[in-house]
Amino acid sequence: MFGAPRKKSPRVPGAGIRPGYLYGAFAVLFGTNVLTLVAFLMAPDISALLNGQNDVVVSAYEDRIAQLRVEVDRLHSRQFAQTGDINLQLQELTQQQEVLLEQHQLVKQLAQKAAELGIETAAAPSVDEDDDVAPVAAVTPAATGSAGDLAEVGASMTRMMDDSRMALAALSVSATESTDTILDVLGGLGIKPRMPDGLSDAVGGPYQPPVEGADASGIVDDANDVYLALARFKAARSAIDLAPIHKPMGSLNRISSTFGNRKDPFTGGRAFHAGLDFPAPKGTTVLSAGYGKVTFVGEKSGYGNLVEITHLTGLVTRYGHLSAFLVKEGQIVNTGTPIAKVGSTGRSTGPHLHFEVRSKDVAVDPGKYLAAGKRLARFLGA
Repeated sequence: MFGAPRKKSPRVPGAGIRPGYLYGAFAVLFGTNVLTLVAFLMAPDISALLNGQNDVVVSAYEDRIAQLRVEVDRLHSRQFAQTGDINLQLQELTQQQEVLLEQHQLVKQLAQKAAELGIETAAAPSVDEDDDVAPVAAVTPAATGSAGDLAEVGASMTRMMDDSRMALAALSVSATESTDTILDVLGGLGIKPRMPDGLSDAVGGPYQPPVEGADASGIVDDANDVYLALARFKAARSAIDLAPIHKPMGSLNRISSTFGNRKDPFTGGRAFHAGLDFPAPKGTTVLSAGYGKVTFVGEKSGYGNLVEITHLTGLVTRYGHLSAFLVKEGQIVNTGTPIAKVGSTGRSTGPHLHFEVRSKDVAVDPGKYLAAGKRLARFLGA
């Protein structure tokens, strides 16, 4: 019927996904890492990634990789590295190191993309001063001249690879949970957005060379899961703007008359009221409740001056008793676009907005749509 929305909803810090329950699991999983070659606490790092603190986490992670590289080089220079078995282990460590670097790039790229979409926690978990948290620093193993050094370096690399996969899993789970919330709320209104069902529909990104070596397929599968989860979240979040679920009076929320049967203000008898009435001073700006096309601007019996908007969902919203029009028929409007001014034209006892939602030309309760908008506002920063 008409084009796709062109306006992106604003983001605010703290809006979006809050996978707080994951932190406990991370702390248990990584709590035994304090005495490894590189002592670190991964759970706060994952939290920082989800909080958009990418520069801090990336820098610390790269420091760890550099420390591992120094240790591998040190082991290469030892006399025991000349033996066949040890030399083979060193070659394997070098390969693992390259895989670790590739994993780091994937986590970095996807964390940045998630942050751009607003997938972040409200705040990082607090750490009490008394908590036993090891600092991010190198813990040099004893240079015993044995294969024990190699085993310790290899174990540290393996742990860091596992941490990368856990970070990707956190992003995927968080995006999926928020997507499900959005779809459940919209589904309750009979709105079913088109969702990507495979990587052909997923988000893009800069080219990364294929990851080789141990666990390569695992990390690639995890990254693909995150890409698809982000694509689905983006599609679901965009669908929020397509539905007429946003406040037509901005911060003015007082309702003077609800949907349903009521006492008629003119006759005193029982009568059906097809919408919600928002009292406001004459001239107050009226906003579009969702993206759509203006299909009527003019006077209609009972409504006085009226604006009617048809939305992509098939729903129609009406804004009645207006004092002035700010849009024209055929105009495409976004969520929150100023469309008119409050008045008291038509069958009205004073200045207010009559807000109506219609499905298949039958009036439905606007209250449930505005309630859905309130539930989903955290995903838009509204």
